[in-house]
Amino acid sequence: MKNYLLSVFLLVATLLFAQEKKENPFSFKWDNGFKLQSADKNFKLKFGGRIMVDHAFFSQNDDLDTTFGKLTAKSGTEFRRARFFFAGTLYQNVDYKLQIDFAKGEVVLKDAYLGVKNIPVVGNIRVGHVKEPFHLTSLSSSKYMTFMETGFPISFMQERNNGIVLFNDFLDKKLSLQAGYFRNENNNSSDKVANDGYAFTARVSTLAINNKEKKQLLHFGLAYSYRKPDSNEYKISSRPEAHLSSQKYISTETIDNVDNINLLNFETDFVTGPLSFQGEYLIAKVNTTNATVIDNYKFSSYYGQVSYFLTGESRKFKSSYTGFSRLKPLHNFGNAGAGAWEIALRYSNADLTNEDVIGGEQADITLGLNWYLNPSTRIMLNNVFADIKDKGKANIFQVRFQIDF
Repeated sequence: MKNYLLSVFLLVATLLFAQEKKENPFSFKWDNGFKLQSADKNFKLKFGGRIMVDHAFFSQNDDLDTTFGKLTAKSGTEFRRARFFFAGTLYQNVDYKLQIDFAKGEVVLKDAYLGVKNIPVVGNIRVGHVKEPFHLTSLSSSKYMTFMETGFPISFMQERNNGIVLFNDFLDKKLSLQAGYFRNENNNSSDKVANDGYAFTARVSTLAINNKEKKQLLHFGLAYSYRKPDSNEYKISSRPEAHLSSQKYISTETIDNVDNINLLNFETDFVTGPLSFQGEYLIAKVNTTNATVIDNYKFSSYYGQVSYFLTGESRKFKSSYTGFSRLKPLHNFGNAGAGAWEIALRYSNADLTNEDVIGGEQADITLGLNWYLNPSTRIMLNNVFADIKDKGKANIFQVRFQIDF
């Protein structure tokens, strides 16, 4: 299956550019990925992928053993991501992307869209399977995340969805707007099950400071999502911030008779040289159709993190809708170079208890160490200390070997 898809990618690329080749020669180069571009820049094609191999070791105290049962496995390994993609531009103003993940031995569609750029006032439109403009951490590629996994707020809604999204930047990118209409409104359903439900998500952000010479950045963002599930159900559940963990210590379980869900998220990020601070705070209001005293529920989640490059590098911000971009070490590993070394700390919390829903509350502290051997290769170490309120504590040590291009 993998060889078949790769063959399709190459065939499509050949067909796209063959008719223009004689009159409009193409240049081919490596730029942290394979890039093909016509002389007049009307046509562009990039092909790449990522491989992330994770290993983890788990332990939990006697209190959690009593409440949730003893761990069936105390270690694990997986291909967290094994993705290939091709993306490009046609006639300068039409872009496209197809990205497929082969992790866990399954073929899963990630980004798959057709877009139109440079539309007056509107800016850009994308239609297909795209990221909802809500979380800063989910908008940034997993290739560039500071930690191996995102914080608890990611559990309140899916990252990608089928629909249409509009986005544009104003005032030299100091103000950015995104808005989208999506068909899969359920937090715990497949993309094929949409029926008559829908979701509307919008986000506004600003770059209050963007001094590239001093390597200083101050970013604020506010996002809102209104979700109307056809299933009339909603569920939030979270494992410790380690994907290999088989335990989900906190969960609302399925909430029935849901009329709509309102999500509000605030985000901020500050970068000054090698030092970076980032945080998000999310509030979820679930309105039900129950004719009882309890008409709605409120849940919340947040995280705050800090990171520092011991070797002097600085995080790079690309744009509001794509978040942070690739880190390039000042000196690659080898030939007397040490690569880039980053230390990080994050505190994350989720409270899923409200009214008659006893979902639990959990706080995670994650210590991280990242070694960037070069712009395409990274080794990550994370230690997660999980504290489940009134239930017990767990510890997860994990390591990732990552290459992307």
